[in-house]
This record gives sequence, structure tokens and C-alpha cells, in this order.
Amino acid sequence: MTNRLGGCIAEIALLNYPDCQLAAVHGLTDLFRIASEWSDAGSDRWIRVTHWASHAGTRSPELTCTFDTHPGADHQPDYVIVPPSIAMPEKMQSVPEAAKWLTHQHGRGSRICSVCAGAFVLAESGLIDGRQVTTHWAFAQELSSKYPKVSVADQHMVLDDGDIITAGGILAWTDLGLTLVDRLMGPSTMLATARFLLIDPPRQLQRPFSQFIPRFDHGDDSILSTQHHIHAHVAAPHSLEELSSIANLGGRTFLRRFAKATGLKPTEYVQNVRISRAREYLELSVKTVDQITWEVGYSDPAAFRKVFHRLTGLTPNSYRQRFGLVFAHKHQEKEKKPISS
Repeated sequence: MTNRLGGCIAEIALLNYPDCQLAAVHGLTDLFRIASEWSDAGSDRWIRVTHWASHAGTRSPELTCTFDTHPGADHQPDYVIVPPSIAMPEKMQSVPEAAKWLTHQHGRGSRICSVCAGAFVLAESGLIDGRQVTTHWAFAQELSSKYPKVSVADQHMVLDDGDIITAGGILAWTDLGLTLVDRLMGPSTMLATARFLLIDPPRQLQRPFSQFIPRFDHGDDSILSTQHHIHAHVAAPHSLEELSSIANLGGRTFLRRFAKATGLKPTEYVQNVRISRAREYLELSVKTVDQITWEVGYSDPAAFRKVFHRLTGLTPNSYRQRFGLVFAHKHQEKEKKPISS
């Protein structure tokens, strides 16, 4: 049994691995300290934060505690967090000693968490085989390809699977941190921490931030010519017969090869291209939603809004209010105008 210091409600261990985002390590350390100070119970309840890393300059499989906010007691982390990596996934180093340590801590009862590309370190441990996890939307395909036993649900910002908790974006450590504060200290302390840090409460979805990134490097020239046609004629009807004719393929063969090359059905691909163009209009223009509907190939505004909401998680107007540069500029100018006497 852990020799826990009085008042400590949890120990949260942060894994410091090669190329991990130090801003997340230190930011989470500060976030949990602030939460402890803003706790409803004052200084009577607090979170202990520890940092763990392998021995510098050695190949020892053991990880040691390199920092402790409240030294003096045995270690048995309630939560272990694998922070993001500042290296792209394809350049991340294999860390078998960290993976082994994660497995050991999980076996002792720790809940294991990852943020963004930290999911690759977690996947190396095998702990998420057969599990549903989230990571940054731009890394989801690579995580699925490298670890096919892992089910990637990249639409989520934070995905809580009980003993495994994963967070998406590179700054989603704030969402994960607040989620743990909510769980350990309650919603009032979580909200007080968020207000003090001037950050939003935990977000639910990555969809408003994700971008459609089409695949053009698949090597299938027939499908590539079809993709180029779709991008050049966004508002065109794009029937299956037309697209398969451009590819010079039969209908069934075209569908099979298109899905293999792009990862999407032709109808899904067209929808993503159209909504991507609509997002650009909402961000950078003053066109009305009805105008944008027609310009990206929809004749029914209701159908456009439905597809837009499904792919982004927001209505077109809500998206413009959140991300529209023209909207934000107009709002700022309005606030600057003096009040007439």
C-alpha cells in the first residue's frame, strides 16, 4: 500500500521521453498546482506531480523520478500521462524502456493517458491493442497503419476508456488536465482553474479544427485524374458514371480502386472537398451561407447545413463566428467605435 502524504488525493506521473513537448510537461505541472490552490478545500487536498525519465547517457530499462512536487513518500501513480511529441510521428524514436514502464504501471493499477502523438508511445506498449483511442487528426492514419490493432477515433478531443484516457491535439493536454481535475476535485475546482488560466473547459471534438488532407501519392494515375477533376470542378454534379469514365474504369473497379487509393468512397470524397471549400469561404469571405451553398455544389441549403455539421461538428454560422477572419475583424471594429453621446 502506498505511503501517501496526508492531503494528497492523487499522484500524477508525467513521462519525459526523447523529443516530448516540455511545454506540456511543465504546463501540466503548473495546471495541477493551480488546481490544488483553487480547490474548494483549500490546501487540505492537493495533487502530487512527478516527472519520470530514463537514466541520462545509459541504456538502463529503468525509469527514475527526476522531479517531485511533494517528495517524501513512496510512488504509486494514480495516473500516468504520456505528453505530445514535438517530432513528427515518422521521426519519433522507439522507446521500449518507456513502453515497458507504462505496462508495469498499468499492471499496478495506474490509469494511463496520452496526448497527441504520445499515443504512439502508448501503442508501443501494446496496452491499447483492441482499444479505441484518439490522437491528433493529422496523425490518425499513420497510427492506424503502424498499429493496426488499435481503433483510432480521431474525432474526439478526449476519449475516456476507463483505465486508458487519450487526448487529441498537441495542446489538448489542457483538456486532459482539466478532465482529471474535474474527476479528482470536482467541477467547481475545474472551472475555477480554467478561468484562472483563461482557457476553455474541456472540449469534446476535434472536428472543428481538423482539415481534409486528400491523398495524392497513392500511385494510381486513373484515380488521380479523377481527383484532379473533382477539385477543379467543385460545384459539378459528379455522377459515378462521369467519374468512372474519367478514370477509364468500369463502375465496380472504379469504386474499389478509388476507396483503396483515397480511403473514401467517391461521394464521401466529394463531400469533403466541397465542405473544405465552404470552410474557406466562411473563414475569408462575406458571402452568405446560401451563396456558399450554391458555389460548392449544393442546391438545398438544408442538405448543405446537415453535411457541414456532420463533418465539422458546427453549423456554418457558428463556424464563421469561431473561425471567420472577416467576422472577427468586423466585431473588433464595432467594439472600437465610440459610443455617441
